[in-house]
Amino acid sequence: MTELNILLDNLTFPEGPRWHDGRLWLSDFYSHHVIAVDMEGKAETICTVENQPSGLGWLPDRRLLVVSMLDCKVLRLDPDGLKVHADLADVAHSKCNDMTVDGEGRAYVGNFGFDYRENEELRNTNVARVDPDGGVSIAADDFFFPNGIAITPDGKTMVVAESWSRKLTAFDKAPDGTLSNRRAWAEGGEDWVPDGICMDAEGAIWIADPVKKQALRIKDGGEIAERVSTGDRGAYAVALGGPDRRTLMICTNIYRNKDHAGNPTGRIETTRVTVPGAGWP
Repeated sequence: MTELNILLDNLTFPEGPRWHDGRLWLSDFYSHHVIAVDMEGKAETICTVENQPSGLGWLPDRRLLVVSMLDCKVLRLDPDGLKVHADLADVAHSKCNDMTVDGEGRAYVGNFGFDYRENEELRNTNVARVDPDGGVSIAADDFFFPNGIAITPDGKTMVVAESWSRKLTAFDKAPDGTLSNRRAWAEGGEDWVPDGICMDAEGAIWIADPVKKQALRIKDGGEIAERVSTGDRGAYAVALGGPDRRTLMICTNIYRNKDHAGNPTGRIETTRVTVPGAGWP
């Protein structure tokens, strides 16, 4: 079993990890904090998002974008504080979740589609696109709980994790940001359930699997190249970081309910891998 090391603990529910400017950035759901932590474990609270932070990314001018889950907005951290960058209420069917921002500053944002905790009827939903000027459109539709999103280093392919369909769905991504040629990239069946994802320099995708409690490196077509067990802890998101981008960083937790925020069990756990991270996020 691969040994995991704890980089940061005492988190309520860590999600959306991103390696940026020499630190790991993440959203801690129920403390409402966006946090950055260095490789020595020194953490800083960057901002507070009252309606629960989720996906993170950056505009080309280095301003932070953060998903505000409960009110379906993308916020922008300006020098004088958080501002509304885009309002997704007209396109999102439920709470917004993960986001990836490409090299041109376009943000791709998923949403639950339905509130499974409130026993709402299951339904498919879309991934929204937010242009750098804040304009909102639907990038693609008909996803069953879109979650993690990754874009290849050349910017030509985007992959969306569909958690409830247990698959990774790929698109060709044009220079203007439009998506086409939808296809199956890999299907988990009974073997894995994808949550947060990231891509490496060989074009393989690391997925976090909260159900099977593992992180997997999966090649195009579905071959499982590596597996990291997270023991009795669910794995909810992954990032490749560190100075050489060869540190796999996994958001793990025992609980997933806000009722446990007073007893925080979330962690960032790490292990070393061979192939470095690449692409977006």
